[in-house]
Amino acid sequence: MIRAFSSLSPGGRRNFTDTLRAENAGAILLTIGTVLALIWANSPWRDLYTDLGSTVVGPASLHLNLSVADWATDGLLTIFFFVVGLELKREFVTGQLRNPATAAVPIIAAVGGMITPAAVYALVNLAHGGPSMGGWAIPVATDIAFAVAVLTLFGRRLPIALRAFLLTLAVVDDLLGIVVIAVLYAEGLAFGWLGAAVLTIGLLAVLTRRNVTAWILVPLAVVAWACMHRSGVHATIAGVLIGFTVPALARDGHHRSVAERWEHRWRPVSAGLAVPVFALFAAGVSLSPDALATTLTEPAAQGVILGLVIGKPLGIMLATFALVTLTRAALDRTVAWLDLFAVTVVAGIGFTVALLIGELSFASGAPQSEPVKAGILIGSLTSAVLGGLLLTWRSRAYRDRSDDVVEEDPTPGSVTEAHD
Repeated sequence: MIRAFSSLSPGGRRNFTDTLRAENAGAILLTIGTVLALIWANSPWRDLYTDLGSTVVGPASLHLNLSVADWATDGLLTIFFFVVGLELKREFVTGQLRNPATAAVPIIAAVGGMITPAAVYALVNLAHGGPSMGGWAIPVATDIAFAVAVLTLFGRRLPIALRAFLLTLAVVDDLLGIVVIAVLYAEGLAFGWLGAAVLTIGLLAVLTRRNVTAWILVPLAVVAWACMHRSGVHATIAGVLIGFTVPALARDGHHRSVAERWEHRWRPVSAGLAVPVFALFAAGVSLSPDALATTLTEPAAQGVILGLVIGKPLGIMLATFALVTLTRAALDRTVAWLDLFAVTVVAGIGFTVALLIGELSFASGAPQSEPVKAGILIGSLTSAVLGGLLLTWRSRAYRDRSDDVVEEDPTPGSVTEAHD
């Protein structure tokens, strides 16, 4: 029988604990970057914030004369996607996703958690005449750093199987989000440059397996990124593909695989530099009463907020319920449906990838650009608050249940007798 919440494999358990240790710090730094962006963008120095983000840096001869904000999005965020690629590779090789029967559950839940928010967004915009349908993909993403951090903070007593489900769901969600970016936001494909990027990444795959020094690998990775940027495919996809080429099985007498060692090495760079700096330049929106009023009346922002807060949990719940009802899959005995619902609300925190898709959907200066960013912030914050409250409620239920068991324990030397 397929279980929707199975116990973790040794590799999956290692992946899970590694992620829990790192994501809390990453979520804090991401929050700091976001708060700084909001304060700066709403201060008397707002023009300085705008001017800095639009300052062009880089060689025009190589078509790399990008603004500082674009370097944060296309350049630094590639490091984040590289780490995501490493994590995905490990999950497919040694983690939960290596078993097709186990992988089917989070994949189906993640697909449901993407289709329904997109449908909610589309319905909201169709009700207004469909002015901003191009942003339908914005609310489909779950921010793994924030989601895991909220679950860790407020759901300490929840079953470990439920936590593993959220992590695997978020990983699959990242993968599907990457596919959306690669397929839907490729513009003016230059197949020559795309071929050069693929060949360079293939060379990296060969050299990585021969333990070539980083002094060669890093410049080649930069070349692959530049070729991908010139090809018309979003440059961050290069990071994912490079991550996928790294071996995820330990060999040559090592206790850890190359993918695990590189993830351990690059995750602090991603969490401590790449993502916070991206948030600093992506999240700076006006919070004036007029701007907030515009956000709440803009169909694109409404679709994003409702898609994250309502569409995400609804889609995951419906997909999981259908899987359990129509197949031999079953919830783990330790997990209740109310626990699952609390976690699905947390999955509505869509931040990093949502902001990226928002920037790709609506160019800077478009009437939807600022309201959509504000909508992502509002929707993610609402999901975090509601999810935190639900997780606290469910954690208290497990605590009370545990306390009742202790009080009823009649054995000598029990906790109850010790207090007596």
